[in-house]
Amino acid sequence: MKFKDRVQSIDIFRAVTMFLMIFVNDVEGTPGVPGWIQHAGEQTDGLGLADIVFPAFLFIVGLSIPHAIQGRLQRGQSKSKITGYIISRSLILIFIGFMHANMETYSDSAPIPLTWWEIQITLSFFFIWMDYPRHTSKILVYILRGAGVALLIAMCLLYKGGTPQAPTWLHFTWWGILGLIGWAYLLCALIYLYSDNNLLILVFAWVLFLLFNLDFHFGWLGFLNGSQNYMGLAGNGAMQAFTASGLVISCMYSWFMRNKQPKLIWMALVMLSLILFNMGFIVRYFSGGISKANDTPSWVMICTAINILAYGAFMFFMDMKRKENWFSLIKPAGTSTLTCYLLPFLFYPLYQMTNWGYPDWATHGIGGLIRCLLFAFLMVWLAGVLERRHIKLKI
Repeated sequence: MKFKDRVQSIDIFRAVTMFLMIFVNDVEGTPGVPGWIQHAGEQTDGLGLADIVFPAFLFIVGLSIPHAIQGRLQRGQSKSKITGYIISRSLILIFIGFMHANMETYSDSAPIPLTWWEIQITLSFFFIWMDYPRHTSKILVYILRGAGVALLIAMCLLYKGGTPQAPTWLHFTWWGILGLIGWAYLLCALIYLYSDNNLLILVFAWVLFLLFNLDFHFGWLGFLNGSQNYMGLAGNGAMQAFTASGLVISCMYSWFMRNKQPKLIWMALVMLSLILFNMGFIVRYFSGGISKANDTPSWVMICTAINILAYGAFMFFMDMKRKENWFSLIKPAGTSTLTCYLLPFLFYPLYQMTNWGYPDWATHGIGGLIRCLLFAFLMVWLAGVLERRHIKLKI
């Protein structure tokens, strides 16, 4: 069985996850909405819908890696060339995440307001990393990319964080959402590339990341002095564990199909989910409960179990029953995902600059939820409009 460049179940799963990511981000801070939709508190032992979305996205990154890399290998690309692609793609995601993280410490005394700075860096990302159509003049592409680089450099020079008494330039606080994705993708994609699609190696890597995450909370490896960065990991293994689980499931599905045992994939998915659910609830009592804020092993295992079952459902309805039309309205979120993710970074500052407010009914409770749903649909629709006009980021 050959890996396909595009798999409907993965695209639709990604679209639903991206839609939910925009929705829960917009819901954050909206008063009067059900608690189960939002992030659970830092000291809360539990899960909200928002706590499941990011793990799902990392899981989908893992699902996609074998298809992307096998597609390049089948087109005759060398491992060294693919390695360069993986590293460059990761560094771009890490850089964008780093820039977004710096917005959180932007100073009111900076030369330009945060709203303008946010718009300018987002536009620079589009200019630099847009997937320009093949028929576009090379000179025009060079001009636009050059303009994007110049704009980005100017915004970096104009950045000012901290306080007037203790100003700072661009600095590290955390990697941002895209940065965490970039680090997880970097390590897991390289492991997959040099594992030669060996399922046992991938399972071993997944278990290793889970053990790293367990150690962070249990302190088994005392000689590492409690370091949060094992073997170059960004964090404590949680993000890589989510991505590695997607790798394993994707390759497991391929293995069962190649050996003409498609029905066994369902048994494997259910068994893995049950094991992870049980392990998650067992370690819950010894490692800080279920907490996204603290990246606890219980959160990692339970969310992975949920992801596996969710992907099984998408695989059944999309790949086998061909029900793609169920999600046609939000499909652009699965094919222009980065574009969809970045569009709110243009909308929010523009909204703040207009001083236009939502009607009262849309600021809280059920009305607030409806507004957030409509906003998520709007962002996905705009991504689809831009995609049809060949405006799409590709990293």
